[in-house]
Amino acid sequence: MATEQEARTAQYDAILLVSFGGPEGPDDVMPFLENVLRGKPVPRERMLEVAEHYKHFDGVSPINDQNRKLIDALRKELDENNVDLPVYWGNRNWHPLLPDVVEQMRADGKQKVIAFFTSMFSCYSGCRQYRENILDACEHVGESAPTIQKVRKGFNHPLFVEAQAELVGQSLASFNEEQRTATKILFTAHSIPMSMAEHSRYVAQLTEASRLVAEQLGHDSWELVYQSRSGPPQQPWLEPDVCDRIEELAAAGVKSFAVVPIGFISDHMEVLFDLDTEAKEICEKLEVDFVRAPTVGVHPKFIAMIRELLEERIYDLPDRRSIGELGPSHDVCPVDCCLYPRPQRPGRPAPAQ
Repeated sequence: MATEQEARTAQYDAILLVSFGGPEGPDDVMPFLENVLRGKPVPRERMLEVAEHYKHFDGVSPINDQNRKLIDALRKELDENNVDLPVYWGNRNWHPLLPDVVEQMRADGKQKVIAFFTSMFSCYSGCRQYRENILDACEHVGESAPTIQKVRKGFNHPLFVEAQAELVGQSLASFNEEQRTATKILFTAHSIPMSMAEHSRYVAQLTEASRLVAEQLGHDSWELVYQSRSGPPQQPWLEPDVCDRIEELAAAGVKSFAVVPIGFISDHMEVLFDLDTEAKEICEKLEVDFVRAPTVGVHPKFIAMIRELLEERIYDLPDRRSIGELGPSHDVCPVDCCLYPRPQRPGRPAPAQ
C-alpha cells in the first residue's frame, strides 16, 4: 500500500524549469535576439547594440550554463529530501526550446507537470508570457501534451531573502565599517514599460523584497532602480536607470555604492554588461567605490526555497511561507493576472496556470 507521501507525489510526475535562454556561440546571437524581440516595438538599432554586448563574451551568454548548474543543485536537493521526480528544462528564446521539451515530456509519458519560472517577480514578461509560451508549446504538441502548472512567486520567501541578504552582506564586507554605513545600496531589476508595470505587482514585489533584504542587513540607505531598458524613447518605462541614479547620487556626495541585481536570479548577460561593465565604468569615472553583489544563483538557501515551493504543490501542503507585508503570492494566477494591454490573437484561450 502506498504511503501518504507516495500518494501525494502521484499528483505530478515531472518538474519543469522554465527560463529565458541565451546564445551559446557567435552564430546564435542574431537568431536569439530576433526570437526575443519578435513582435516587440524595439528599434533595430537597439538589437544591434545588444548584439555588440555579446561580442565582449565571444557570443556566449552564461545563462544556459547557470541553468544547468541550477538543475544539478536542485536535483541533489530533491534527492536529499526524497522528492523522486525528473527535472526537465525548457527556454522561451533558445535551445532547449519549450515546444521541444513539452514534446519530450509527452514522449516520456508525463501527464501532469509542475513548473518553476526563473523569474521571481510578477509581470507580463516575467510570468504571464511564460504561461503563454507553455500554452503555445502544448498546442504545438497537441491533445496528448501534459498539463503544466506553476509554483507561486517566491519574492518574499524567507529563504530567498536570507540568501540575498547573505550575499549583499559579503559584498559590503569589502568596505571598512565607516564606508559600509555610508554606502548606498541600489537594488536593480529589469525595467519594463509603464503600461506593463501598471497591470502587475512588479514594483510592489520588488520594493518589498528590497526592503526585506535591507532590513535583514540593518541598512537604511537603499533604493530600487532599474536597468536594461530596450523600448523606443517615446514609450515610458520604469525609472530611474541605475547609471543615471549613480551619477545623481555621486553629484550629491555619495562615495560608495553596492549594486544588487535582486530582479535576476543568475549573473547572465544583462548583469555582466549593464552592471559589471557600464555601471562599474561610471563609478570609476566618477571616482566613487563600486561593489556588485552576486545573484542568488545556486546559493543553498535559494535552492531549498525552490524545493519548498515545489513541495507545496506536489504534496498539497497547507502552509505558504512568506515574510513582510504582502503575504504569499497566489498558486493559480487569476484570468486577468499580469495583463499587458496589447491586441491579442482572436480566440486565444487563457494561458497555463
